[in-house]
Parts: sequence; C-alpha cells; structure tokens
Amino acid sequence: MKKTKKLDMWTVLSFVILLCYAVFLLYPMLNLLRQSVVTTDGAFTMEYFQKFFGKSYYLITLWNSFKVSIAVTIITLIIGVPLAYLYNMYEIKGKGLLQIIIILCSMSAPFIGAYSWILMLGNSGIIRKTIKSVLGITLPSIYGFNGILLVLSLQLFPLVFLYVSGAMKNIDNSLLEAAESMGCKGIKRFLTVIVPLCMPTILAAMLLVFMRAFADFGTPLLIGQGYRTFPVEIYNAFFSETTGGTSVIAIVITTVVFLVQKWSSNKFSFTMNALHPVERKKAHGLLNVLIHLFTYLVVGIAFLPQVYIFYESFRKTSGKAFVPGYSLDSYRSAMKVAGSAIKNTFVIGIAALVLIILLAVLVAYLVIRRKNTVNNVIDVISMLPYIIPGSVVGIALIMAFNRKPLILTGTMIIMVIALVIRRLPYTIRSSVATLQQIPITVEEAAISLGSSKAKTFFQITVPMMANGIISGAILSWVTIITELSTAICLYTVRTQTLTLAIYTYVSRGNDGIAAALATILSLTTVVSLLLFMKLSKSKDVTL
Repeated sequence: MKKTKKLDMWTVLSFVILLCYAVFLLYPMLNLLRQSVVTTDGAFTMEYFQKFFGKSYYLITLWNSFKVSIAVTIITLIIGVPLAYLYNMYEIKGKGLLQIIIILCSMSAPFIGAYSWILMLGNSGIIRKTIKSVLGITLPSIYGFNGILLVLSLQLFPLVFLYVSGAMKNIDNSLLEAAESMGCKGIKRFLTVIVPLCMPTILAAMLLVFMRAFADFGTPLLIGQGYRTFPVEIYNAFFSETTGGTSVIAIVITTVVFLVQKWSSNKFSFTMNALHPVERKKAHGLLNVLIHLFTYLVVGIAFLPQVYIFYESFRKTSGKAFVPGYSLDSYRSAMKVAGSAIKNTFVIGIAALVLIILLAVLVAYLVIRRKNTVNNVIDVISMLPYIIPGSVVGIALIMAFNRKPLILTGTMIIMVIALVIRRLPYTIRSSVATLQQIPITVEEAAISLGSSKAKTFFQITVPMMANGIISGAILSWVTIITELSTAICLYTVRTQTLTLAIYTYVSRGNDGIAAALATILSLTTVVSLLLFMKLSKSKDVTL
C-alpha cells in the first residue's frame, strides 16, 4: 500500500502565497485585460485599441512619453557615466558626502523636485524673477517638455552613476595600466577601454532609466501642463471608457522594455574579476579644479530642490502667499490641516511594510531553499509589479474590488494591498541575495540536532538574514512613503497620505503648507536612507 505524501509547512505556505498573488495581482490584471477586449454586453471587441491607435491625440501622447524617456536616458548617460568615472578614478574632497547626496537625490520623490523647480523657475519663481530684474533675461518656461526633462534627468542620473560605479569596482587596474603604457590616456582611454568594459552595466542602467522615466506620473502631472504624457493619460482615461485599453498598452510597453533589458544583460554580459582594483589618484592643477567643479556643480544642482523646499518651509505666509520674514507657521498650519494625512502615511506604510517583510522572507526562503515548479512561478510573479506602472496597479485593483463578494475600494486595506504589491520586489531581492550567501549546512546541522524546521527557520535562518531583510525593508519603506501614482487612484478623504496632501496643496497654490509637508516627507526619506546605509554598512544603493 502506497503512503500518501504528507504536506509540510513550506508546501502549504507556497500554495497560500500563490493564492494571494492570484487574488490580488493576477486576477485584477486579467480582469483589466478582459475589460479592454469585452463590451458591457459581454461581446469581444477591439474597439478600445482601435480608438487608441486611430486617434492622433493618443499617439501624440504616447510619442511624448517616448520622447521624454529617450531624452532623459541620453542626458543621464552624459551626466552619470563621466561622473562615475571621475569619482572612481580621482581623489575628490568630500567624496563620502557627495555619494550620500547622490543617493538621496535618487530616492527623493520626483514630484517634490518638480514642485521645488516651479517655486524657483516658475512664472513667479525666485530665480526667474531675479535673473530678469538683474540681467533683463527671461528664462524659458519651466513647464512642459523642458521642465519634465530637467526634473527627471536630475532625479535619474544617480541610477547611472551608482550602476557604473559598481561596474568600475570590478575593472582590474592592470588593464588601465597596460592601456596607458601603450599611449592610450585620458578621454581616449575612457572611450575605448572604460566604456566598453562597463557596457553591460550601462545598457542595464539605460533601460532602467528609460522605464522609470516612461512610467513616472507625478512629474508631468505637476509640471507638464499642456504637455501630455502616457502615465497621466492613463489616469485621465480612468474616468472614461478607454481605461482598459490604455492600461494594457502601458503594461505591454513596459514588459517589452523589461524583456529587452533582460536580453541585453544576458547577451552582452561578461565576467570581470578585479585582482587589482582601480586606485584613485590625485589630479593636479587645472584638471583637479575642473573635476571638483563638475562633480560639485552637478550634485549641487540635483540637490538644490530639496534644500530650497526646506528653506521655503520656514518663510512666513499671509494666506497662500509668502511674505518677508521667517516662522514656523507653515508647519503649524500643516499639522492642523494635514495631520491625518501624516498619520495615514505611517499607519498605511507600517502596515504595508510588516506584510512586505513577512512575505519577502517567506518568498526568499521558498525560492532559494525549496525550489520546485510552484515556487519558481511565485518567483516570476513576485517581480511582475516591478514593471507595471503604479497607476495601472491602482486602476486594476479598483476595477477588481469595487463589487461583491469583496468590496475594498475606498478603504485603507486596498491601499495597503497596492503598496505591498508594488514594493515587495525590493525586499525580496535583498533577502534573496542575503540568503544565497548563507550555507544550507547551518540549517541542516540545527535540524540534525533535533530542532524543528519552523524553529530552525525563525531562530537561525531569519536572524542570519537580518541585514538583507532590514536593508530591503528600508528601501521599500522609502518608496512606500513617496508613492503617488497608485495612491492617487485609490485614496479617499479618510485615507489621504502625505504625498497626496502635498499634491493637493500644490494644486491649490498653498505653497507654505505644501513646502512644510514636502520637507517632512524629505526628512523622513533622508533619515530612512541614512539608517539603511548604517545598517547595511554600504553606500552603494541600486534600484
């Protein structure tokens, strides 16, 4: 008589996690796809797609997003690659502080940068007015394509910098010395030796920047004005019959970009082992001055929006306008009118973070230690939200859970679910990377000494994964509190968060309260990232 195979704890957990993904991710996405090809009468139709591709309005909007994304990608390469080269090749005073600021720039909410540049270069911006009054020069408008390009380029070039810096640490110094001994120096060595060696990483960074720029929602919403982009169009289409079609097209585009990224990484990848890592050397004379000038100028301009928002938050206000003098009135007003939004940010964020940590630890263990078909499927599904625009996730959840048997629309629960879906990949990746470095023999030894599988997992494996779990959790937390694209689709008056409150007061022209709330959000981000760097003992953050 054959013995039936007993289900253990991990098998049950695999099916439970797969069921959660099926209900809260796959079902909403498939429902969104179904609604894009089915009429209200239940008949198959391609009307929504025909309408999209048949009208120049939508095609121009799509082209605008491609144009912005391509331009941003080119500019971030022009800034990020040389900056990484100079940073890793030469001694730069205050390089530790520079890298911290670069990391902070990469993790700040893009729409806050857009808001700050409006205050500086908008129609009534302080820099615009000063230059016009002193020099008589009228600067180009910050709104539209130029503004979106400025904000996203300064927001995303740190990604290129961090990726290329990581690649340069794997370059063997003997290769550079050999090139120099053959007369290949300076710019020629940079273009013919350094760039080709870093090309796989540069390609990965390019596609990541493109995907982030294409999916960005907050920046064009605030500063785009008449310049229409695809993520904003998805949000606008949420209130019309074309929602499903535009959302599905967005998923297809980002999926294609993601697959191209994976293909290029595999196609052009090669292994480098730096037995003799690159050593920084001290530049002299004019070269030293130019290196410091370039690095500090680029980083300073990128960090300027956060500094200026902090300054503005302490200016006195009269109604909605700033007046001469300084005070804490904006903070008092902010706490009075948006205190619940600050509270909601932490309540919703912490609830999402707890679930993210729990799920990330379990998924990482299943993927690495319990490899099978079900867990491989979980591994693939867990990364899907990484490529799906936030507004699409929000719209899909609303369409899936706005009727019986499960009505979640308008509740905090649906916002928590959305954040868990969107930000779980960060902690999973960090936890997986840590677990891969822990020998399985440690767990086998504990079990052989009489410890149960559950006890071994919670008392031995999890504590050894602590650094990776905490690092990933902090990165997830930073992206949770700066989330706008998903939240703006899901929130109600009772569930408004800090990012939504900032957007609301910016839209109303109440700059004092908006600046105070933006400063609170930025300081929370800064503290979170400094905590990450302390716990991870690393300043290298890649996203």
